[in-house]
Amino acid sequence: MTWLAAGEGYEITLEDGRVVARRAGGRQLKTLPKALRESPEVDRLRRLAEWLERHEASCVAQVDAWMVSSLPVPTELIARVWPDEAWRAALRDMAVVGDDPDEVGFLRDVTADGELKVVDLDGETVRLSPRTVTLPHPVLLPDLDDVRDFAADLGITQKVEQIHRATWAKPEGPEAGRPETATEVRDYAGGKFASRFGLAARATSLGYRVSGGYATCKVRDGGRSTEASVWIGEPYWDGESETGGLSWHDEEGRAVRLTEVGPVAWSEGMRMAAALYAGRTIEKGGDA
Repeated sequence: MTWLAAGEGYEITLEDGRVVARRAGGRQLKTLPKALRESPEVDRLRRLAEWLERHEASCVAQVDAWMVSSLPVPTELIARVWPDEAWRAALRDMAVVGDDPDEVGFLRDVTADGELKVVDLDGETVRLSPRTVTLPHPVLLPDLDDVRDFAADLGITQKVEQIHRATWAKPEGPEAGRPETATEVRDYAGGKFASRFGLAARATSLGYRVSGGYATCKVRDGGRSTEASVWIGEPYWDGESETGGLSWHDEEGRAVRLTEVGPVAWSEGMRMAAALYAGRTIEKGGDA
């Protein structure tokens, strides 16, 4: 960003999200001069910095939503937003899939013609121009461990947690060990917290919605919207609280049998339950 005149012989600009100043044409100052701290020019830059921060968070949240739901994203849309630094940071190095679902690559750039430049798993840079691409949820990627190893070799870092996202594979058949009619998982039930408020605050800090007595997350899986929910206690309860069972519900609020829960909804629900449980109070001493 260029330096802007701010009066009193100073110039200001944004650097790493904060307002910095210098004497006109001179060296950058270590602190913002007192004469500028309440100036309209500095106030405008501060509000711009706040907007940029919100915009960056919004881009990350949108790319995360595309990935979690494995929604097809128009290639033209990616090309149009790519010049925006916030969008580019959120999208760069995301694993993408074009027309061939078995061909996975990492998005590195977009050409002037709107083609996506992708590094495939053979280490070759290829250009993709399908009508849409998918940012797949990692649980859907075949040979995920190999993809992770390749990403490490390339030095891939992702703004949106995708490749190294914690995943849970849904147990099938006899491995599941649950009745066909079961609608609840209790693997992460019983995590004790000093208060219901603390448990709800943990859920919110992790990005989950708290509604009534539940922490919830919505997932679009296989074209169907499903909401995973974990019981966290009555809203106005002041005493100790603990995590309850994990269940899934359809758009009409009906409980979904575990046998009918899709792989992405299963993984994301288990991820939420595990993350809540991880913050539990750990007992110490001989009775722990």
